[in-house]
Amino acid sequence: MEPVSVSKNGTPAEAAPGIARIDVAAVSSKALRSLYGTRQKIYPKRAKGTFRSIKWLVMAVTLGIYYLLPWFRWDRGPTLPNQAFLLDFANQRLFFGPIEIWAQELYFITGILVISALGLFLVTAIAGRMWCGYACPQTVWTDLMIAVERFWQGDRNARMRLDSAGWTFEKIWKKTATHVTWLLISLATGGVLVFYFRDAPTLAGELIRGDAPIVAYVFLGVFTATTYLLGGIAREQVCIYMCPWPRIQAAMFDAESLLVSYHDHRGEPRGPHKKGQSWLDRGDCIDCKACVAVCPMGIDIRDGAQLECIQCALCIDACDDIMGKVGRPKGLISYDTFLNVEAPAGAERSPVRFVRPRTVLYSVLIALVIGLMGWAWMARSTLQVSVIADRNPIFVTLSDGGVRNGYTVKILNKTHAHQQFRVGIDGLAGAHVSIVGFDGSDTPLTVEADSVRAYKVYVSVPPALRQQLSSSTNLKVSVTNVESGDTVITDTTFRSSGQ
Repeated sequence: MEPVSVSKNGTPAEAAPGIARIDVAAVSSKALRSLYGTRQKIYPKRAKGTFRSIKWLVMAVTLGIYYLLPWFRWDRGPTLPNQAFLLDFANQRLFFGPIEIWAQELYFITGILVISALGLFLVTAIAGRMWCGYACPQTVWTDLMIAVERFWQGDRNARMRLDSAGWTFEKIWKKTATHVTWLLISLATGGVLVFYFRDAPTLAGELIRGDAPIVAYVFLGVFTATTYLLGGIAREQVCIYMCPWPRIQAAMFDAESLLVSYHDHRGEPRGPHKKGQSWLDRGDCIDCKACVAVCPMGIDIRDGAQLECIQCALCIDACDDIMGKVGRPKGLISYDTFLNVEAPAGAERSPVRFVRPRTVLYSVLIALVIGLMGWAWMARSTLQVSVIADRNPIFVTLSDGGVRNGYTVKILNKTHAHQQFRVGIDGLAGAHVSIVGFDGSDTPLTVEADSVRAYKVYVSVPPALRQQLSSSTNLKVSVTNVESGDTVITDTTFRSSGQ
């Protein structure tokens, strides 16, 4: 091909003798668009085998937990919700069976997320994207949607013929039944998700009667639409283009990570094989593409490790089935390590080491975070106090020349019973404490079970004491549980002048 002379602004320059010229502006937009490919719909064939059975089991367990969990009850007494798993955002607390986490304790949620992330790192280091292939919600719901599509439209070849055919009555009713079923599944999915945020039986009745809060209907619609779109329509594109995990997972791998792998030293050279033909001077792969037909991502595992592969292992089931039919050993595609896959032909297979520096590091970090969370939970107080000094005005001068500061004392009672508390101060000898609505500061203050009560507290000092104080004096406010004697002391300041 002859070189092309182009000027800096992209227009053709004067060509030297013997040099061809081309008008860059004449390149058609169609040629540019050819750089981008349209989506090729994937028609996964139903697989049968060990890994497909495991995926069915995981789907049943995970969907069962998701759909049924909001309906489990947990008796916490007459004043608290009895839903076992409840994200009670309205009252700023979360319930997980016997565990109750308040908004002020969200560091526990941080700990759970850290443990989950480290657990994902550990699983990835051991067995690649096993989470993606078996338990990821996107995978589970996509599997369910494909099963529905297969139920109404048939297996791979039948679905391909249906899509390529014209719009007959058969195609219309099969497509309609598929999408209606997808929408019903999505509606159930979205409906269950909103039940996690409010008492499930109560909200279910309100949704049916039409008197549920508008926000419940909004989120029900959003969750339904996203489940239908991501699980039924987008499918593998979520994993390939939207999910960041495929792009960072390689950092978790090492030479001994188990990945779904094609053993090319055994399979190549590939080619069709007829019954009775010799297997000499050829590989075991008969190029039947059964592994490609069952892949929900539409890839060919024989091309090596790929970003799209979710390690679902359905290609293993498909290949093992074919190997059994042609009388060759199973395991042409299997879970194996980089170390074994890249080893020379005939080399001894290295055993898988699950205990190695990377996995030990992740395990130690998980144990450390669990230990820290356990210690924090054991040291967790059932009483929490916050003291907020008035800002407008910061102090009031009394008629006798004394000065008064106001404080809002919030008492959080984390127990499941009513508790009584007394408020006291330290650091201002001779000061007078009064509580709005009570005769004296020694009167017990009642805080209901699992609730927060705010009290207005005034601290006053006489004129003589005021003369001895600086403009700002450290003050300690104590709140004591009358029954248990537990005390929480909070530091604040007492202002006697504006300087």
